Amino acid sequence: MLPKAGNIRRKPPDRFAQEIGMALRGELGSSHRAIKTVMGWTGASERSAKNWLNGTHGPGGWHLILLARQSEAVIATVLRLAERDQLVPGVRLRGVQALLVQAATEIGDVLATDQRRGDMLDAPP
Repeated sequence: MLPKAGNIRRKPPDRFAQEIGMALRGELGSSHRAIKTVMGWTGASERSAKNWLNGTHGPGGWHLILLARQSEAVIATVLRLAERDQLVPGVRLRGVQALLVQAATEIGDVLATDQRRGDMLDAPP
C-alpha cells in the first residue's frame, strides 16, 4: 500500500513580503528590467528577485540591507513597518539632495561643453 500523499499547504505571504514587494514595484515596476535591477543590487538569484517583487517572499537580513541602500522606497517601508515614520522625511530629503547634486553636475558639464564649442567657433581658422 502506498502512503497517502499529503496536501501541500503554502503559507500566505506575510505583510512584510507584501509591503517590500509593493515598494519595489512602485519604484522599479514589474518588468524583467526590474528583476535584473534587484539582482544587480543584491547579487540574489532571479527567482529570489521575482519573489520579492511579487511580494510572495521577503528578503532576509543582508539582502534587505542591500535593497535599502539602493531603494528609497524600501528603506521608507522598513521604517514605516518599524513604526519609525518620523525618519522617512530625512530619507526623502537625502534622495532629493542626491538628485540635486547630480543635476548640478550635469548642468556644469553642459555649460563647459557649450563654452568649449563657443571658443572653437570664435577661433580664427
